[in-house]
Amino acid sequence: MDYVLTSDRLCKNYRSFKALDNFSVHIPKGSIYGLVGRNGAGKTTFIRLICGLQRPSSGNYSLYGVNSNSSKIEKQRSRMGAVVETPSLFLDMTAKDNLIHQYKLLGKPDNDGIDELLKLVGLENTGKKKAKNFSLGMKQRLGIAVALAGNPDFIVLDEPINGLDPQGIVEVRELLLKLNQEMGITILISSHILDELSRLATNYGFVDRGHIVKEISAEELENACKKYISVKAENLNALLRYLDNNNLPYTVISDEEAQIYGKLDINDCVISLHNQGFKFLSISEHEESLESYFINLVGGKYDD
Repeated sequence: MDYVLTSDRLCKNYRSFKALDNFSVHIPKGSIYGLVGRNGAGKTTFIRLICGLQRPSSGNYSLYGVNSNSSKIEKQRSRMGAVVETPSLFLDMTAKDNLIHQYKLLGKPDNDGIDELLKLVGLENTGKKKAKNFSLGMKQRLGIAVALAGNPDFIVLDEPINGLDPQGIVEVRELLLKLNQEMGITILISSHILDELSRLATNYGFVDRGHIVKEISAEELENACKKYISVKAENLNALLRYLDNNNLPYTVISDEEAQIYGKLDINDCVISLHNQGFKFLSISEHEESLESYFINLVGGKYDD
């Protein structure tokens, strides 16, 4: 597999505190890679390292196959765009002026492409409105536009939907999907909003205490997440006998509820138990969420 970014036993220490501890990650080209972890797990530290804002204490990473210790790493890093923590914007400037300034920083000789970039992120009609008067969603999209100014094929976004209202979340999500699916840009997203991340990511890296616990594709995650049927009844005894006789695995949640795994023929179950006077209070289908998968993987409670 072709990887845009990998890291090998990457460590970052702040005195006695290990922010990253043997952090090894593999981000496939063309993927939307979601870094999943509690606040303080090391996600932002990792992003700061790969963006060149800090140096690792030990270990290394490779960007487009070039080792971080190589003198050529800066050239490879120029192929990246990033929004770390919050968008870096000039709030007294318009959206267009922010991009003109970024073009100058990048040494681009003219302003070709700025209007197209504003249209791409949905800010083409902001005119003379200053960035300080933008909504959070507009600021986030302008930050992404600034990250795209260098025409990168890999962008890194730290909590890109944090604090956004529902409309802002939808706008950023649609933009990221367009960048990935239509323009082929690889995206690394750090986010603690797991429900939204599950709508985007093609691959995941689960982080706990500065360490990658597991890497998994979205397809593998879907297969791994348990699907079950929750049944509630006044007395479960008859139901449990039926499940045992049909070799169906289950978990008893309470005196009135059981969770059934495997393929249950609901019609046969209802007919068989009805003849025994059994009455269902409710039947509902469920699927394990990204959050519950993460909790089961690392233990404890997810802190968002």
